[in-house]
Amino acid sequence: MGIINSIANILRFHRRNWKAVVLCFVAATVFWFFNALNKTYTTTITFPLAFGYDEENFVAVGNLPEQVRLNVTGNGWELFKRSTGVKRESLEIPLERPAEVKKIVGSGLKFSFTNQLNGLEINHVLTDTIYLDLETKAERWIKLRVDSVQYNLRKGYGLTSDIAVIPDSVLIQGPQRIVDRVKSPFRLAIPQRNIDEQYIADVAIELPFPEVTVSRPTVSVMFNVEEIVTISDSIRLEVTNIPPEVNDVMNAVRVPVVLALPESYASPAVIDSLVAVVDLRDFQGGTEKKLPRIQNLPPYSTVVRIDSVVVSL
Repeated sequence: MGIINSIANILRFHRRNWKAVVLCFVAATVFWFFNALNKTYTTTITFPLAFGYDEENFVAVGNLPEQVRLNVTGNGWELFKRSTGVKRESLEIPLERPAEVKKIVGSGLKFSFTNQLNGLEINHVLTDTIYLDLETKAERWIKLRVDSVQYNLRKGYGLTSDIAVIPDSVLIQGPQRIVDRVKSPFRLAIPQRNIDEQYIADVAIELPFPEVTVSRPTVSVMFNVEEIVTISDSIRLEVTNIPPEVNDVMNAVRVPVVLALPESYASPAVIDSLVAVVDLRDFQGGTEKKLPRIQNLPPYSTVVRIDSVVVSL
């Protein structure tokens, strides 16, 4: 018990003594740390990588390599600053003919990097090969178009105007071979669904090539939409270019039709203005069924069904 009490007495410090012990420990650690940094070490460090080329006339296809790993020897202070990012400038690889260089062997970069790393000796370039893809920068104007909005409209509704794209052209820039692959006109995709009224919105220009930039990210797209009404009725029948020696070629004066019309045109006045025309210009005689052609059909209207008529000469 006496031995245990003796050890306990040794460890029984006053609170102020513990502060002194901690300060001594910190001071010793700092001294050791600074002393260690004055020695020479060998280690591996990853450095940011940059490329020097004419960026006005050349552009990268894809992402260029961003890092290179080097095995270096140097003073602890210098290694500490570069390892922690305190002093980690990018190492630059100059490219006089960017489009001609497709890969660079890492071992060939030692001399170029040595001139950029004052205070460090490069033992090895650990990155084996650096692959590049740079190409001449090109630009061209492309047209923009919305071909169809059939699947964007609410069921039972239809387009009742032209589709306006403003502006209808944009300038694209990027690597020559990628720019050449962009089709013109380029088809825009309308993101909205179940549209049942006038549409005015900014639509994104989403090229499938990330290397290509566009002079503007969006364009305005506008068009009108109305409910489509189906009407079954009969309309006046008219025969044209009847041979002079023939007085009558058919008994019918009206023909049944089924029409799909925008709601704004679905009125008796519009139906009364329609004419089903049968043209006999090229008719050679005999008996033949002919399908009339409707005149005065309103814009954005369609003929769902129309009966054929029998012509006899």
